[in-house]
Amino acid sequence: NNAPVSFGALGTPIIALSLVTGIPLMTMSAAVGRVVALLAVFVPFILLIIVDGARGLRDAWPVALIGGLSYVAGQFPVSNYLGPYLPDIAGSLISFFVLMLFLRVWRPKRIITFGAATNGSSTQRSFTTKDVILAWSPFIILIFVVTLWTGPWSPLPKFVITTWSLKAYSTVLHKVVAVAFEVNPFVAGTSIFVSWLIIWAVLGAKPKVFVESLKRTFNQMWGAILTGFFVVGLAYVFNYSGMAYSLAYASSLVGLAFVLISPFLGFIGAALSGSNTATNALFGALQAAVGKLLGLPVPLMPASNSVGAELGKPVAPQTVSVGVSTTPYVRKEGIIVRKNLPWAIMYVFYLIFVISLYAFVFPWAMPKV
Repeated sequence: NNAPVSFGALGTPIIALSLVTGIPLMTMSAAVGRVVALLAVFVPFILLIIVDGARGLRDAWPVALIGGLSYVAGQFPVSNYLGPYLPDIAGSLISFFVLMLFLRVWRPKRIITFGAATNGSSTQRSFTTKDVILAWSPFIILIFVVTLWTGPWSPLPKFVITTWSLKAYSTVLHKVVAVAFEVNPFVAGTSIFVSWLIIWAVLGAKPKVFVESLKRTFNQMWGAILTGFFVVGLAYVFNYSGMAYSLAYASSLVGLAFVLISPFLGFIGAALSGSNTATNALFGALQAAVGKLLGLPVPLMPASNSVGAELGKPVAPQTVSVGVSTTPYVRKEGIIVRKNLPWAIMYVFYLIFVISLYAFVFPWAMPKV
């Protein structure tokens, strides 16, 4: 379940990557989307192997193929033409509906139920059309509002009330550098908040539920909010102090072999921190600088960092801890990490192959800055 991590939290990792590298957001989103597409399509096949081994792959490979391709059919165009906010949601919904239709006309001969009732004896509840529409309305409203709000046609994300800036001479770069902070009340996060308000009204939730959901969200996320502040702050110190560029010059000495190292930087960063966003903030500028020094497509190395971080998530202790919190594996996270590690490493080597293709065979396939 890690293929969409780069576009998780409505594109937050890509937004952070764009901020620290200076690469336009749409360019960065498209670059990551073109790499992720070649990885995501194989995830359903791996799930079949994990659940039922080679027999599961033989019995149900058409489902995996349709599921993977339909996910990419939603994720790829959205990431390339609309931005990093909705690729996950679009890909997931399209895959869901396509698989639902496909399984009406084809099913594997053997179905593993994991103890679920198969004889029709389970209690079923009928749902009205209104029930179904209300159940899907949060997703529909979110996609509609965020697309209109953040699309290339919208002036809202570019609206700035004021800008605070500070200039100083850098003895490392030997030029004047500027730090700017824009007061922009209509960024993508605001569109999500507006979507939530509309959803609350449509579902007819009581004010008590409204307050309780805010309280629960804050209690769950306050640590992540603080981490975001401090990590992004550290990333700016890392970049403006010259540390990122000093390390980039040293890293460029390995030459084009850095293409083989780049995904592992993202992998190790996320495995240790548990955060794609933090990894992008800390290593994004370094990856971009090395890529420029080596003459590689500008967004390729930052994209490699972000997708490499995706593959580090399944072995990150923080991620695994959350994943097992409602299972019998609480305080047995090591078992999950050991099971995930071989697949994660295998996928990193496949990512190196994909990045190498973009770097040396199809550099024109990367978006231009």
